[in-house]
Amino acid sequence: MTLPRLTNPRFQTEQGFRVTVQVPELHSQKIIDAVLAVANLKYGDYDRVTFSTVSGSQQFRSLGSGRNAATDDVMVVPCVEVSFFLPDDEADTIKVLTQVYAAHPYEEPVIFVAPCLRCLHVRGTDEDNPNRFWNSDPEDWVPHEHR
Repeated sequence: MTLPRLTNPRFQTEQGFRVTVQVPELHSQKIIDAVLAVANLKYGDYDRVTFSTVSGSQQFRSLGSGRNAATDDVMVVPCVEVSFFLPDDEADTIKVLTQVYAAHPYEEPVIFVAPCLRCLHVRGTDEDNPNRFWNSDPEDWVPHEHR
């Protein structure tokens, strides 16, 4: 799939992959730590950038062809989705996915890898923007070091 090259003086784009992993909530940090062992997940001027959803429900039924016996009933497990961006590098993406498989508690983890175009700000273009956290009263989510 060919992604567009979007050009604008406000942002630049980079092609890569959006990786989304469904995982039981108690194991989500283990997945993140495993990924960070081989990738810094840099996003512009920041690193270790991931996103996790609130808990939802993943459901499945074992067909009996894997490690588990076949089940008649559908199993429902509270899970989150952890997602992050990887630059377009096949070898590095394989390293990350290998880490996810090693850290995930499931025999068959649900992992999606999709071509993605991410936007990165052009440094210095927003200094006077009244919507930026540095131009307004600090909110609770702003780290104390940034106030």
